[in-house]
Order: sequence, then structure tokens, then C-alpha cells
Amino acid sequence: MRALVTTGPDGPGLVLSEVEPPVAADNQVLVQLRATSLNLGETRHLHDTDPGTVLGWDVAGDVVATAADGSGPPVGSRVVGIVDSGAWGETVAVPTHALAVIPDQVSYAASCVLPIAGLTAWRALELGGFLLRKRVLITGAAGGVGRLAVQLAHLSGAEVTAVVGRPERSAGLASLGAADVVVGIDAADGRFDLVLESVGGASLARAMTVLSDEGVLVTYGRSSGEAGPIDPWWFGDHSGARMVGLLVFSEVAARRLGTRQLERLLRLLETGDLDPQIAAEGSWREPMPLVDALLAREVPGKAVLVVD
Repeated sequence: MRALVTTGPDGPGLVLSEVEPPVAADNQVLVQLRATSLNLGETRHLHDTDPGTVLGWDVAGDVVATAADGSGPPVGSRVVGIVDSGAWGETVAVPTHALAVIPDQVSYAASCVLPIAGLTAWRALELGGFLLRKRVLITGAAGGVGRLAVQLAHLSGAEVTAVVGRPERSAGLASLGAADVVVGIDAADGRFDLVLESVGGASLARAMTVLSDEGVLVTYGRSSGEAGPIDPWWFGDHSGARMVGLLVFSEVAARRLGTRQLERLLRLLETGDLDPQIAAEGSWREPMPLVDALLAREVPGKAVLVVD
């Protein structure tokens, strides 16, 4: 089968090549890939993985073989799901607890933004509890997770402050539900009941200072590449507050954060209450223009590769 494989440090990053097809476990269906979205976490490792590696996390396509244990949807079903590697292949083995059936009115491209970005945003907001009238701060708000989180928090009745790194990346966030859009976390005013932090470094350090006494800080990324030292005395000064680390793969494996939440997100796409925020779309035959744009932080939302 064909797949996008890494080329190592001396190549362009990704090339379309022939590889061995995956062998499904008993609880996995085989999905013929139709679309996949790119994530910063994947694309940053193109040049430091072994050449010939098939990366990728987001899968949208058609079931071509059912799970041996009888779980999951039948052959022909349009599905979206998450895997910890291998999504950039023509055929992908996906656990049945980590996928959902796509409604007829929703496209493969729109669906494929949900596994990583959608589930991360959903779970991070869920950790904040009942959000009605709460103040929510979202760093990295111009990215894929951030733009979905702004919408979901607004739908939940929260007052959302969106933080962006550059003024031009603020476009569209107010219409998605942000009550306030600021450039840099230092410009955020007041204290917040829930902080979604994906930048790391100085941003994480600042986020800890703007959290309310009984607030929740959810950290799930480090797009800045900077380490963020945590002062242990912070927990004494904020005895009612919580800091939670979020890794969506662990949530899918341990808490079965997959089918049920993906179904809810798909319904929001179907009703038009959630916009997938696809900023760029291209062919998987030529992936590097989109990869390079994502790495340069030039994609205000999600970048999607379509299999053709």
C-alpha cells in the first residue's frame, strides 16, 4: 500500500512510498484513509525519526475490514478515529473504542480535525467542570485545538479570553465566541477559573499566576519549545487550585475517551454549531507545503491532507 513516510534529516521530510499494510488486532478495524489532519506534534518529528516511518494520528475514511472480536461498525461505514501512529497510510488499523461513524452530512475533511484537536479541547474543558459564566483563558487560541476550544467553551456558557502570539493570528476568534482576544498572555486581565495552556515556558509560568484560588490549569502542549519550571510553593499558595497534565492518547486508552466524545463532536459539526476551522487543504501527494506552513505557524486553524 502507499503511505507518507519520513525521509530522515537529509530528505524533504515526507514522501509517498510503498509499505507493508498493517495487520489489525482483534479489536481493530481496517480503514481506507480519505483524509487526515496535520498536528504540530507529528510534524516536528519528521527529521528525527528513522527514514521510512509512517507517522500520523488523525484518521477519516471507510471501513474495509471489521474487527475480529465483533466490535465496531460494519464494512462500508464512514468513520473517524485516532491512532498513536500510522495514520498517514492508505490503510490504517484503528481500535474500535477510538472511532465513531461520520454522519452523512459531514465530510471526511471536517471529521479528521476532531481526533487530536477536538478530543484535546473537549477533555481540557471537561476538566474545568460546569463552565457557565466561568472565565476561561485559552493560550495558543489561533491553533487547531485553540479554535475548537474557543467554540466549545463559548457553547458551554463561558466567558472566553483567547491568547494569540501575533496580532494577525487573532482573525476570526471573536466570531467563534471569544469575548476578549489578547496578544500574549501578559495582556490577559484578571483571574481565570480555567486555563487551557499549550505554549509552555514563560506562558505556563504566567498562566499559574492568573489562575483563581480554586481554578483548574490544564497543560497539554509546549509549542514554544521552552521548559516551564514549576515552583513547588505554588501549590501551597493555591491550595484550592489544580494543575492537570493532559495527553489525549492516555485519555483514549484509560478512559475510553473516543467513540462517545467523537460522536458528540460530530453532531456539533452536523448541526453547524461547531466549525472545523480548516485553514488549508491539499493533496497527500504533495504534503510538504502544508507541513512547512504549519511549522512556520502560518496556519490559523487546521491543515488537512486529502487522499487522491
